Amino acid sequence: MSGFVTTAPARAPEPTRLTADLLRDAAGAHPEREAYVHGEKRVTYAWLDRAADGFAATLLELGVTRGQVVCLMLASSIKFAACYLGALRAGAITSAVNLRLGPAEVASILTRTEPVITVVGDGASVPGEADPGTVLHVSDLGKAFGHQPVPPEQLPRLFPTDPTCVVWTSGTTGAPKGAVYDHDAQAAISRNIGELTRPGDRRLVVLPFAHVGYMTRMWDELRHCTTLVVAGEPWQAAETLRLIREEGVTMATGVPTQWSLVLDHPDLASTDFSRVRVAGLGGASIAPDLVHRMREVLDCPVITRYASTEAGVATSTRAGDPDDIVAATVGRPAPDVALRIVDRDGKPVATGEVGEVTCRSPAMMRGYWRDPEGTAAVIDADGFLHTGDLGVLGPDGNLQIVGRLKEMYIRGGYNVYPAEVEAALAAHPAVARAAVVGVPDPVLGEVGVAFVVAVSAAAAPDLDVLRAWCRARLADYKAPDRLELLDELPVTSMMKVDKHELTARVSPED
Repeated sequence: MSGFVTTAPARAPEPTRLTADLLRDAAGAHPEREAYVHGEKRVTYAWLDRAADGFAATLLELGVTRGQVVCLMLASSIKFAACYLGALRAGAITSAVNLRLGPAEVASILTRTEPVITVVGDGASVPGEADPGTVLHVSDLGKAFGHQPVPPEQLPRLFPTDPTCVVWTSGTTGAPKGAVYDHDAQAAISRNIGELTRPGDRRLVVLPFAHVGYMTRMWDELRHCTTLVVAGEPWQAAETLRLIREEGVTMATGVPTQWSLVLDHPDLASTDFSRVRVAGLGGASIAPDLVHRMREVLDCPVITRYASTEAGVATSTRAGDPDDIVAATVGRPAPDVALRIVDRDGKPVATGEVGEVTCRSPAMMRGYWRDPEGTAAVIDADGFLHTGDLGVLGPDGNLQIVGRLKEMYIRGGYNVYPAEVEAALAAHPAVARAAVVGVPDPVLGEVGVAFVVAVSAAAAPDLDVLRAWCRARLADYKAPDRLELLDELPVTSMMKVDKHELTARVSPED
């Protein structure tokens, strides 16, 4: 059996409705339903539809035409959402910039997208060497949202294949790359989310709006008239628990670090989780104990998903999967996703062998923004996206991610995949979180350094204990050679563990 899994949709999808038209549908069907809750602010679908109309009219008045770029340099907020939807209605493409990116990264994005309009916070600025087009500040948006709407017949004619957004990678390995999505792709993502979406959900949003998990989910949120409950920035465990208690959250997702902090917070005991119907995990290695604790406390299914900025959706565990499947794998392909594990020559490997994870689906990006060479480097002639992740496909069809191609290190001639070691470390009862990087070594070529956050500083594990633990579960050469204890693991702007920062922190050997 080869490392290849393909599934097909049960029926041909219906013609795609435009994302902004779904807002009209939602406002017509549920005008008084809350669309967004953010702190003390609440808006209905009727308000959101009217604000999107006003912003679209403002853009058209400023000369924006179909296919031009509107850049949002805003924190996650209701105003962000109204701007995005207004841009969609005007036929513009939204480029959302994560506010944690550095000036050079922001300048690179602005230079490549050539926005006609850039929306920024009051008092904020853009890098001087980049042209942001016309700058609108947050204080200008009240007037923009209240602008007299343009009659529908005067809005530009749009198509399901028109781009809706550019989602930027975190930029940890160079200039950020912009993944382009259209209405068709967003509709395909909605078809493939599975158990993580239901009509009328109240969804807790814990990642920045510039993240692919928000930018490409707009179609789904509108289709199901979802209420988005925004955790805000910076993320805090106490605020997450408050929102679950007070806002009737039915669907909550987060990375393992966030869920671990939530479960360790003093407010946990006073929080009622009875309305949460499903919890999602992803983005890092998961300790089986974390999944078990989540199921015990939340009393609902816990689902692990695998995706990327470029893939949109890929795989997911299912409600009812045992804890070890949820913790150790990222599940099986979504209905429209073909999954293939390949060697360096692009040929499928045997089941159980490590190879690069590739996938093909109507939900993936259409390509990198104005970068045909970059696009060709990751999407092959058969339409498969090369993720750069290394994985193993089990006989049950579940995928296990064992690391990144660029993160694999060679210790004494043997390949070591950090995610595999991290999973073993995370299962140790004294380890709260762990990350592993390879560093140069004069004798072995490279060795592994484990960065560990201990459950208790008073009972922090030592290197010998962790090496013995790993050797009992993995090949002996995979056991880490060095140990660095941290209070917390550094994360990127997308809330993933920052391996580059960890590598830079490695202390030189005596």
